Amino acid sequence: MPYLDNAATTARKPLAVYVSLLKNTIFSSGNAGRGGHKKSAAAVRAIVDTQDLAARLFNISKPQNIIFTQNATHALNTAILGTVTDGGNIVVTSMEHNSVLRPAHWLGNFSVVRADKYGHVNADDVETAIRNDTRLIVCTHASNVCGTLEPVERIGKIAQRHGIPFLVDTAQTAGCLPVDAEAMHADFIAFSGHKGLMGPLGTGGLYVKNPELLRPLVTGGTGSVSESLIQPDIMPDKFHSGTMNAPAIAALGAGIKYVLRRGVSYIAAYEGRLARTLRENLMNMKGVSVYGDGGGTATVAFNIDGLDSDDVFDLIGGKFAVRSGYHCAPLAHHSLGTQKTGAVRVSFGIYNNMRDVRSLTDEIYKICRKIKG
Repeated sequence: MPYLDNAATTARKPLAVYVSLLKNTIFSSGNAGRGGHKKSAAAVRAIVDTQDLAARLFNISKPQNIIFTQNATHALNTAILGTVTDGGNIVVTSMEHNSVLRPAHWLGNFSVVRADKYGHVNADDVETAIRNDTRLIVCTHASNVCGTLEPVERIGKIAQRHGIPFLVDTAQTAGCLPVDAEAMHADFIAFSGHKGLMGPLGTGGLYVKNPELLRPLVTGGTGSVSESLIQPDIMPDKFHSGTMNAPAIAALGAGIKYVLRRGVSYIAAYEGRLARTLRENLMNMKGVSVYGDGGGTATVAFNIDGLDSDDVFDLIGGKFAVRSGYHCAPLAHHSLGTQKTGAVRVSFGIYNNMRDVRSLTDEIYKICRKIKG
């Protein structure tokens, strides 16, 4: 069964990722920072090495300001809840994942910038939404529903001009499209480790430009300054309380090495060609609606007229690993006009090929012909 759900996670990883995870689990499962012996030191080294690799990939000058989390959700919550501590306003977009919308809703003071029917956010609308009490601006780099790329560089400049921290959610783009912290003027970059970066499940991270301005969500043992009851300010210890999953972080490093070796530009071009081909095929079919502007990630969202997205999934889900529904982004569907049906999402990865595109195209064509009778 062709796996076409890479926006959720990359099911297949480079061999080096599996080897790293196995090797470090068996031979190097020391507790980072908890002891001066070789296994503990090896765990610290694994974390530092992966920080260096991520910094190289994201054009970050201070690798120590990259912290590792269990996923992008944890990273986003850390940035949002650790920044907006005084009841201030948060500006978000309608294309955000619930990992942004739910903590913003929980805090209770947020403004939503609506995207157009293609999922595109206007940077000028973001500036208009800024208030005197705005404490944070959040924007996804690309929609997890339809793949539309957002103007984060322009929004970053606006945030910088107003002196407001800017958080970019790169869960869908890290490893698949260029992510440049400097070009984005980003104060925070949240990333998923198990998607485009090819790492294991349960990995992610957050770049923090100004750690002194961010309050940690979790405090506790860090292996440093253990004689004090005060959480240390040194990075990344300030946000690395408790035992770190060093084998998984090392395997994430192996995934990032793979991305760096293949080149993000090559990956983007390869995956993008698959997505564009499927998109063009579907747009030429009567009775099929395709969403987004087609210029972002290798994600294609569509519906077959007269069917709910879950109905389409039932017809093709046994043959292809795709996803239907609302994809944890309810406001995005209001922008795209799919709030009543959801959408079927197809997301390509580096291990897919044109044979997968042709097979899925043929299957959707058969369904459309069957519906017409």
